[in-house]
Amino acid sequence: MTLYALKPRFQRGLRPAVRHLAAAGVTANQVTVLAALLSVVLGLALCVLPRAAFALLPLWLLLRMALNAVDGMLAREHGQQSRLGAYLNELGDVLSDAALALPLAFVAPFDPLWVAAFIFLGLLSEFAGVLGPARRYEGPLGKSDRALVLGALGLWIALSPELPGWIGGVMPLLCGLLAWTTVNRVRHGLH
Repeated sequence: MTLYALKPRFQRGLRPAVRHLAAAGVTANQVTVLAALLSVVLGLALCVLPRAAFALLPLWLLLRMALNAVDGMLAREHGQQSRLGAYLNELGDVLSDAALALPLAFVAPFDPLWVAAFIFLGLLSEFAGVLGPARRYEGPLGKSDRALVLGALGLWIALSPELPGWIGGVMPLLCGLLAWTTVNRVRHGLH
């Protein structure tokens, strides 16, 4: 069970806005590119901005989740599916994930090597998800789950003048969960 299971309910709430966007001529690819660009800008900004700016991370992750749902709904429900869109969607997602996790490498007590491993394993798990005959979303640490964790960490960083030393140990745990996620996606993809 991952947060991805809540996606249909989330999409129902967005459907009226998606209809308006489609009527206004907004395309799925425009939404995808915008979400990726804003994620990269925010990720790079958080590397140099004061800690309080990390409060933007959970807000952006929620908005990004909505934009990811919107681009998919525009593509599927409004005849905008394309091969380019599929590439933009997958590449935009992994680029955004990496950019939004990167700022943790600049926050004590997170070890930059473990943050790099987290980014790499996140990319690997998404790669494993697209390799099979059908897109795989198994967890335990899928994209939505990673967003929840990053959002919670961002809020904690923004509200705390200093993080407890033990929180650095969360990153190796997350890496283990990402490795498990990758194995699950490969295993289910083979069946």
